[in-house]
Amino acid sequence: MMKQKQTLIIAVVAIFVLLLIFSSRMFFILQPGERGVVFKSISGTFEKDKVVGTGLKAIAPWNKLFKYDVKERKSEETMDVLSKNGLSVNVDITVRFNPMYNKIGYLHETFGIDYVNRLVVPEVRSTVRRVTGRYTAEEIYSTKRNEVEQAIIKETSDILSVNDIEMHALLIRSINLPPDIKQAIESKLTHEQQALAMTFINEKEKMEAERKRIEAQGVADYNRIISASLTANILKQKGIDATLKLSESANSKVVVIGGGKEGMPLILGGN
Repeated sequence: MMKQKQTLIIAVVAIFVLLLIFSSRMFFILQPGERGVVFKSISGTFEKDKVVGTGLKAIAPWNKLFKYDVKERKSEETMDVLSKNGLSVNVDITVRFNPMYNKIGYLHETFGIDYVNRLVVPEVRSTVRRVTGRYTAEEIYSTKRNEVEQAIIKETSDILSVNDIEMHALLIRSINLPPDIKQAIESKLTHEQQALAMTFINEKEKMEAERKRIEAQGVADYNRIISASLTANILKQKGIDATLKLSESANSKVVVIGGGKEGMPLILGGN
């Protein structure tokens, strides 16, 4: 009986010691924002579809748990790329992303824990070089800058999504050219703006001149029509009407019949 007790005590102590020795390989606490995948060493099975959630987790000591931080991460890149016309363009980019929660097994199988340096950074750099290579330096810097930015964002998001990375944002902090190229482009843009302004002014003056010409033509046409309609008889009748109206006023006057040109009456005197 005593011997059995000693054997039991030894077994318990041995188990306790083994637990102490292997506890770091058997028990894991996954914090919020963390996920894990397990590799079974003996069978060689990698449970990529079985993602381990948060909390206290226990695995066999001969297995291995790979822990992933799935919170949003940020990577900042500064690179020199070539434009379509062979000019060097310096681009500063910030990309925000995180691995897809239920796909970290696939991500681990292909790229491993160091997926940021093996996947995210190279793909961001490759996309920026590919997109900028389709545009001239002037287009990248000014005329098509928004189009370039949107193309970089879309193509980067697409390639990362295919590889189980969710991109939240890609921010192009700055696009810089060599000082002499930048100055030449800005000078060209200034001249183009001045030319556009002058064209606008000329067009405005042409429109004003056309308006005045149309207005003058209208006045001329009106006078021509009026002149053509005012015959001698009409003018004489209007003179008679005016004389009669004036003769009806209360002021004293002398009317000479037939005293005016064309036999029109004259009105003399009056107060």
